[in-house]
Amino acid sequence: MRKTFKYLDKPLLIVTILLFIFGLIMIFSASNVIAYMSHEVIASYYFLKQAAFLFAGLVLFMIMIKIPTKTYGILSWLLLIIFSVSLVILLIFIAPKNKAQSWFDLGPISIQPSEFIKIIVIVWLAYFYETHQKKLNTYATSFFPIAVCLLIAFLIFIQPDLGTTIIFSSIVAAIFFAVPISKEIKKKTVFLLLGLVCFAAVIFVGAGNQLLQDRQLERFNIFNPCDRLLTTGNQVCNCYIAINNGGLTGTGLGNSTQKYLYLPEPYTDFIYAIIVEELGILTGIALILAYVFILFRILLIGRNSSTNRGATMCYGIAVYIFLHVAINLLGIFGLIPMTGVPLPFMSYGGSFTICLIAALTIVQRVSVENNLIREGTR
Repeated sequence: MRKTFKYLDKPLLIVTILLFIFGLIMIFSASNVIAYMSHEVIASYYFLKQAAFLFAGLVLFMIMIKIPTKTYGILSWLLLIIFSVSLVILLIFIAPKNKAQSWFDLGPISIQPSEFIKIIVIVWLAYFYETHQKKLNTYATSFFPIAVCLLIAFLIFIQPDLGTTIIFSSIVAAIFFAVPISKEIKKKTVFLLLGLVCFAAVIFVGAGNQLLQDRQLERFNIFNPCDRLLTTGNQVCNCYIAINNGGLTGTGLGNSTQKYLYLPEPYTDFIYAIIVEELGILTGIALILAYVFILFRILLIGRNSSTNRGATMCYGIAVYIFLHVAINLLGIFGLIPMTGVPLPFMSYGGSFTICLIAALTIVQRVSVENNLIREGTR
């Protein structure tokens, strides 16, 4: 383990640890009021649960970091089947929660299979395209993983979970266009996917009220949210108020006013607004720069990977983190509809926290293997 730790990417490790600690502090600050006043639990309830998730993630890290990435690929087949079946079970047997069939309730915790499957499919695609690299120019080999992922995306969409569907589909598309498949096959795939998108758009327009709830359809109305402050625009408008309250340096840690039941669950999707309100836009900019640094380190590790498998995993995980950051912040600023996408390191949530730690562990394992190979060639 000591040798493994030696080969971890230290800058990436240090920044991610600092962000997890900062996120834990902000979860306590953002959740203590609503925990006590609305959910009738102790003020530190969500802080303690998130700390438990981080501890579980640490244990997972200690286990995963010892496992070669090739083994990840082999296990990904089994995990992909298990979590795909779980999506079907959710739709058939599980009652909706918050008007969506996305979670398995297991007493004190809830598991969201669609969150895990985003990481699983990154590993699965990387392993599949590497093991079939000599057949990548055949249509059957190229289209098979796309067909599987389209089916999974459809299962996620009808939960309904539009945000996760967008992120999942974008990850698959990014990996597909990154692997060395012939331009002819990629071109035909683009036309095929465009046809499917157009078909899905027609279905969506014709049956949108059945596929999505009214509250989700309303999210597409992103213009002038403060004109609808007392109805459907209250979330984004209150984000604006929080950001405006914060100014450059913030009102001080713990001094947010918008967490007093103005923002729904401010410790999850809306936590960036609370961060800016309490610590200022300068801290908000510093957080965005930290995300840029993390993405840079992940892409650097991927570029230095000695295997296509390792590079593809890193690129997929970089897309995964980037999309979460971009979609969450664009929603906060009212530039796109709010889709319930959590902000990495900051938002409360067990499934997402565990998946983020697993994703970062995969990147660190690629770094370890890069350094081991480099040391062996000296």
